[in-house]
Amino acid sequence: MGRTVKIVLDTCALIWWSLDPGKLSPPASDVCKQMKTKKNGLVPSITIWEIAIKINKKKLDLGVELNQYVASLKKSSVVPINEDLWLESVKLEWEHRDPVDRVVVALARSNQASIITADQEIRDFYSNVIW
Repeated sequence: MGRTVKIVLDTCALIWWSLDPGKLSPPASDVCKQMKTKKNGLVPSITIWEIAIKINKKKLDLGVELNQYVASLKKSSVVPINEDLWLESVKLEWEHRDPVDRVVVALARSNQASIITADQEIRDFYSNVIW
């Protein structure tokens, strides 16, 4: 029996999966549904920071308190970003400057994981993307 492949969700994929799954592509939606049973999803903690910024700028309404949303994520998949992962994100031979995207890719690489993302820049750089 093969090993379960880990899946990293970028910020938009996480928001869509948890709030508006219809925005996910059919393949991304299928993988997200499987993550519930396989427990193979990874969410870099920096995405929580990015979500909080979107809320503060009134660009996102979760429909629940941020703390409640984060508590539900912590039950399964939030990965703290340590100094090793920050350094890996800097070592990427990629011109992209967004630190969140760089951490998402570094986390995926370090876990030999697929990334669920609609972000074309990530998809152009990292070959193991589901969308």
